[in-house]
Amino acid sequence: MTLQMLFIGGNGTISSAVSRLAVERGIDLTLLNRGSSAPVAGTTHLTGDADDPSSIRSAVGDREFDVVVNFRSFLPAQVEADVELFAGRAGQYVYISSASAYQKPVARLPITESTPLRNPYWEYSRNKIASEDVLVAAYRSGGFPMTIVRPSHTYAPNSIPFDGGWTIVDRMRRGKPIVVPGDGTSLWVLTHHDDFARAFLELLGNPQAVGDSFHITSDEVLTWNDIARTLAHAAGVEADIVHVASETIGAALPNWGPGLVGDKSNSVIFDNSKIKAIAPGWRATIPFWRGARQIIDWYDADDSRRTVNAELDATLDGLTGR
Repeated sequence: MTLQMLFIGGNGTISSAVSRLAVERGIDLTLLNRGSSAPVAGTTHLTGDADDPSSIRSAVGDREFDVVVNFRSFLPAQVEADVELFAGRAGQYVYISSASAYQKPVARLPITESTPLRNPYWEYSRNKIASEDVLVAAYRSGGFPMTIVRPSHTYAPNSIPFDGGWTIVDRMRRGKPIVVPGDGTSLWVLTHHDDFARAFLELLGNPQAVGDSFHITSDEVLTWNDIARTLAHAAGVEADIVHVASETIGAALPNWGPGLVGDKSNSVIFDNSKIKAIAPGWRATIPFWRGARQIIDWYDADDSRRTVNAELDATLDGLTGR
């Protein structure tokens, strides 16, 4: 039987890989988004705004689905609206949370799905935790068929894993220093979106996943120094790294601060036993050195992709002292 699925989103860093693979596997896939990105071939499209529950309700109409995945939900009020809308109309509802919701600082490694959820530093993470609480309560009280998935830092060929995007690579190529938080030795995990997609699809339509939570990450552990040097090598240069305290970076770049202090400056290692048990044979197979080459190739393929933020560039000059 062909599964009928609805993805709210479907064109993002994570969801684009999942959408493509779902179509390849013969899933009857409908994407609901604003239609501002190129459509994914082989899918049905509904136009709606994921930030507006009434827009989602209008776009969905009276349709029913075997699986609904919301890639674009960030507030508990959005989840409450989804529970009301899809109760009795979805065989499974999958919520994309975040591994940043795990306890920060982390008291014990590796991180498992039972690691406490608490992040006093980042509002984004606290909203994800509150959204999870809505789903857990709905499952316990009424059997709402939810599944929670917590990606960590998942990237695609068009997403550079440093705040600042192409400006960081451009500085490397101009021989200018880049900022790495702390002493650069905190441990981090990057996951290619194609690896994520292969594991994620094993959860969809799977009754063993209902009522449960999973994270999906690579088992490759890198320091931020490693990440910077690997990206620079792919760009054909050497990285000139200046180490700056996360709090100092956050003071100069307030948009970066919560994500650094509440996530990226903390060492993380993940135990992926749970997803591997439900997706036998799965493991992440794309190491970052290969992913870094894909990133540079994607940006180098089109001049218009290589945009530099002059204001950020100047701020980084100030932070590095040169």
